[in-house]
Amino acid sequence: MAVSRRNLLRGALFGSAAAATAPALSACSSIATASTGTIQYWNPFTGGDGGLMKEMVSEVERRVPGLRTTTTVLDWGASYYTKLAMASAGGRAPDVAIMHVSRFAGYAPGGLLDPWDMDTLAEFGVTARTLNQKTYQRGRYKGGQYALPLDTHPFVVFYDKEVMDKAGLVDSDGKLLPFGGPDGYLEAAKKLRSVDKGGLGPTYGHVNDNAQNWRMFWSLFQQTGAEFDLSGKKAEIDRDAAVKVITFMQRLTAPQCRTMDPATSVGSFAGRKAPFIFTGEWDSAAFSQIKGIELGAAPFPQIYDRPASWADSHMFVLPHQANPDPERRRTTHRLVAELFKASLTWAEAGHIPGYLPVVESQKYQHLEPQVDYASAAESPALDPPAWFMGAGADVQVQLCQAMQTALVGANSAAVAVDKMIAALNFYLGKPNPA
Repeated sequence: MAVSRRNLLRGALFGSAAAATAPALSACSSIATASTGTIQYWNPFTGGDGGLMKEMVSEVERRVPGLRTTTTVLDWGASYYTKLAMASAGGRAPDVAIMHVSRFAGYAPGGLLDPWDMDTLAEFGVTARTLNQKTYQRGRYKGGQYALPLDTHPFVVFYDKEVMDKAGLVDSDGKLLPFGGPDGYLEAAKKLRSVDKGGLGPTYGHVNDNAQNWRMFWSLFQQTGAEFDLSGKKAEIDRDAAVKVITFMQRLTAPQCRTMDPATSVGSFAGRKAPFIFTGEWDSAAFSQIKGIELGAAPFPQIYDRPASWADSHMFVLPHQANPDPERRRTTHRLVAELFKASLTWAEAGHIPGYLPVVESQKYQHLEPQVDYASAAESPALDPPAWFMGAGADVQVQLCQAMQTALVGANSAAVAVDKMIAALNFYLGKPNPA
């Protein structure tokens, strides 16, 4: 399939593709000169995640004779997705790459991805039934399977079991008790501040962050079941429900968290100055190292009508190649199947594996605190499937900034919602490059 420049720009952040063209072509060049006998794998994993993925790839190479992989680690964010789009359009795509499912709508419809052969994967022990269905289904396009879920990474809560027990907020097994609605949460927060020596109570960092407010809002909004439709030319959003959610967020952040950024929030919990934190599961590895704490964890608590936790998913994708070599494609399928089987290692980072046999294994069931929030993968609040939405997208930054003005007291919840709707309508008013 020919990929036009119009379709290419679908995969890049709006307004940023031109700035990233030079480094994208540079990255593609390294792929073109690589050995044809080695599978080329792009991902954005650095730090602890990068180390675990490197360990998984090495394990697979030891287990499968003759399989060799060259991993290219690129900076996560706008530049990563621009480079991926440029590589697919320019005929120099890697064999396999990682993509957030929240960015999927900007790629498959534009011809920037090729479908997986599920029959080939089945030969290596991976089928649709062995993968998380919530994220698997979001990787489908026009009857084809274009993305496979390595994991689900949700917005969750961590807590100090000892302090929570003193406040009467956990059961005899240290499991979080239901809050019973917005007022119930606010009452619990008040009670927690009264028994906590630091007096901070629940903590949540959002100031000057390009994602946290969206994660909190989307978790809560999805729990309401209210309309949030971006499929037309104008955003169809239940404005009253959105105002209700942000009004609650204003109370949730007050008074201690009103001007707290993520680093301060995490530091407060890690320093045992706050006994309860809203954050991503990716902090579990660091929190497990806190001395003296009996760490508890749970999916994002149900505040409204139904359970939901904001979540994204790292997906394996096949960047488009005009004439892929059949044997290389088969070997790529084998590599990904084996990485799925090795994903207990990936779970050490806190992520919930997308490969169900790992999640259901005894080893995973003894992995704490991961097992305590694993059910979040059953009700993930995935981003709306619009081409301009997703991890690192410009519109997410604008949505977070709009909410921040309300949370710090500079605007009302209603003004924040109107700014959010205006930002979404701006992108919906642009030509869809599909």
